[in-house]
This record gives sequence, C-alpha cells and structure tokens, in this order.
Amino acid sequence: MTDPRIALLNRLAALDVEDAAGRDGQKTVTLDQQAVGRLSRMDALQNQAMAQAQGRRRQAERQRIRAALQRLDEGDYGHCTDCGEEIASARLTSDPATPRCLDCTRGG
Repeated sequence: MTDPRIALLNRLAALDVEDAAGRDGQKTVTLDQQAVGRLSRMDALQNQAMAQAQGRRRQAERQRIRAALQRLDEGDYGHCTDCGEEIASARLTSDPATPRCLDCTRGG
C-alpha cells in the first residue's frame, strides 16, 4: 500500500488543478440577446450550473481529505469513525479518505 499521506496530498493537488480548469465555466453567463441566441444562453446556463456543482463536489472531497489527514496526525487513520474497527486495506487503497468500514457504510 502506498503512503496514504502522499496519496491524499496528491489528490488535493489534483483538485486544485481541476478547480483552475473549471473556473471559466463558473463565470457569470452574459444574457445579451444580440450576442447569442436563446438556446445558446440556456446551454451556457446549464454548463455554468454543472461547473458549479463540480466545484461543490471538489470542495466536499477536500473536506474528506483534510479529515483523513487529521486522522493520520491523530493516529486514528484506518479505523472506522463509527465503530472503531479497522478499515480493510483494499478499501483504503481505493479511497484513502474513506472514514468508514464497509459494514458501517452499508448501515449494518
């Protein structure tokens, strides 16, 4: 298993790159009817809404990563935040920021 701290920090850096790429899509849509037609404006508004939703998703992922880094610092990393049991290493490899074991995630 790779070092989870490195994996988490690399993902944070990748989110910063994704944010930079998505900034143009989140800009205010100009509603100048002379510049673009109605359908083009609707497309632009839809694209803006999708870019904003992706930005919110990235922000939520950042929060999960920061929480995982805090668990690493506190020595609680790799243990379920609900039941305290050890999280399977394959699950942590797949998602190093996961806070819960599979049983707790499933609600069991």
